[in-house]
Parts: sequence; C-alpha cells; structure tokens
Amino acid sequence: MKRQLGVLIVSATLAFGISPAGMAAPKLSTASVNSRPATPAERGAMAKAYVLKWGAYVQEVYKVPVGVWAKRMVPTFVGADATNFRRALQRNTYEGASAELSGAGRKLSDTQVIDTMARAGIVEASVRERLVARALGSVSSDLVYTPITPCRILDTRVAGGAIAGNFSRDFNAVVGSGGNFSSQGGSATDCGGVAAGQAAAVINVTAVTPTGGGFATVYPFGATRPLASSVNYTAGAVVNNTVVTKLPNPLTTKDFSIYTFATSDFVADIVGYYAPPQATALDCATVSGTPTNVNAGAYASLPTLFCAANYTPVGLSISAGENVLVADSYTAGNAGQIFVRSLSANAQNVTAKLMCCRVPGR
Repeated sequence: MKRQLGVLIVSATLAFGISPAGMAAPKLSTASVNSRPATPAERGAMAKAYVLKWGAYVQEVYKVPVGVWAKRMVPTFVGADATNFRRALQRNTYEGASAELSGAGRKLSDTQVIDTMARAGIVEASVRERLVARALGSVSSDLVYTPITPCRILDTRVAGGAIAGNFSRDFNAVVGSGGNFSSQGGSATDCGGVAAGQAAAVINVTAVTPTGGGFATVYPFGATRPLASSVNYTAGAVVNNTVVTKLPNPLTTKDFSIYTFATSDFVADIVGYYAPPQATALDCATVSGTPTNVNAGAYASLPTLFCAANYTPVGLSISAGENVLVADSYTAGNAGQIFVRSLSANAQNVTAKLMCCRVPGR
C-alpha cells in the first residue's frame, strides 16, 4: 500500500510548545480562501493554527487532552483538502470547522452543523442503549441448548399416585440434595447432572390413562398457572408432548408443576436444558514486528502485522527508544500497519505491535 503524506509539523502539544490553558490562535495570512494547493510549510502552519484555536475547547467540552487530540488529528490534517482546511480556519464553531475539514462544511452553516450533530447524538444514544444489553447477553433470550440422553425424572405410577382432577403437583427437574429422582418415581441417577442455575428444562410429558377428557399444563413452580395446554388427552388414552419449562433461579424447593383437568397418572423424561449466557473475558495476544530502522526526522512505514486465525485486530502501538510519532495506522481483516514520523535527531529502531483479541466460546 502506498500513501503520499506531506511534511507535517503538528503532532502533539509538546511539539507545538503550547499548554492546554491560555491558548490563542496566531494571526493567519489574510490571503483569500481559494483552491490552490497547500505547501508542506503552509499545511503545517494551518495545522498548528487549528490546534491552537480549538485545543482548549476540545479539552473542556469533549474531555480529550490537547496532546492526545492533536495526535489523533494528524491523519486528518495531512489528508484534508487544502481549500477545506482554509475554510475550516474561518469557521466560528468547532463543529463547523470539523464539518469543513470533512468536506461537508459548504453545505451546512455553523448552526445547522450543531443541530445535526445534536440530533445524531440523540439517535446514537438511543440505539446504543438498545444494543448494549443484547450485546452482553440476555438471560431470557440468549440461551444455549444442551441435549442429554432422555432420562426418567418422574412417574406417578411408582411414587405419589395419580394427580387428582383440577389439582397440581410439584416436581423437580434439577438434581437436588439426594442426587437422584427416585423420590418422585424417577431414575436413581442424576440424569446427567442438570445442575442448579440453568434457565429452562426440556421435558417429554406423558399423560397415562386419564379418567376423562381434558388437558394438562406444565408451568414453573411458584408461578401463576397459565391458560394454556401442554398435553391434550381423552379418557383412557396414553398421550405425550415435549414442553419447555422455565426453572427457578435461585434454586427453590421444587422446579415445575403439573396441573391436570381430569385425574391421571403422569410420566416425564428430561431430554435437555437451556443454559443462561456466561460472561467470558477477552482472549488477547500481542504480535510484535521486526525492529525497523527509522532515520532522524524521517517518515517510515513499519512491516504489516497479522493476527492469528479467529483473532481480530483491536489496537496498534509502537516501541522506540526516542521521540516517535504514530502518523497513521490502519487495520483490515486480520492485518494492521503503522506509519511513523521520527521526531528525534538520531536514527533508531522502532517496533510495531498489534493487539489481537477474540471472544472465547462457551
């Protein structure tokens, strides 16, 4: 990749010899704003004037230190159209000046720019508010299903007897202190260890020879019974259905209830469960490049760095013995590259570093 960058003096507050407080813009040439190209010296002077004019404002309003902001602005100062740059210095608001630098200033007045940015900020905040919760995971919708070998967790024919018509009975789907389901007619094992803290259980429920026609409803323990049917049956039938029931969290004495319209025995097998989202820390690694010799006062491109498979570039940095400015950088795909400007009077080695991260799986 080739990039043509002009000589630029501005890099940070230190380079300008200015302090955040008490800054005043220098007097600029009264030459008319026109379309002539800017010489490197003129572009450097315009960059310095821009920082002097708006540095204190940026620090006060946007809470960004002048030196940090100046460094971030270097690529913009270098690439801005000369006419747009000159127009930006004539603007009376920072927002208007920013619009001029981007090329949109001639379409909007200072007032229109501020109004547009304000409206965009409101919309952005609204969108951000809606997205953050889902990005972090929802305990009700961002669930992961884990199937298990079907296992008997209850059988009223073995323990407890048939459930009387128009009544409910409470059961466990999560392994309790006993470590098995034999107390409710189920397996003497833990059925694969469905532990506390899961969001929901998937159960195959069978109504066995009910005394009359009707329905059964499976619902979370402690909740109000919904007006819904989980299994519809006729007298003497054996009929089943697979249902998903929410599990209490934190753990309580029981997990779910079965209501039946007519007296009936019930058998239930657990076939899987849904786990809530789990927070995981980012897995990050730093890739370091080969040291590159940069001559005094020179501009240089450091070797391109690449992240390993499934990792994404999230940050670029450098290490150097003396003053070196990051003039520009880019990331694309799994690669990243840095362009630097030496501020030192001596040649030195500069090493590029690429931070690569991924979100671990569950």
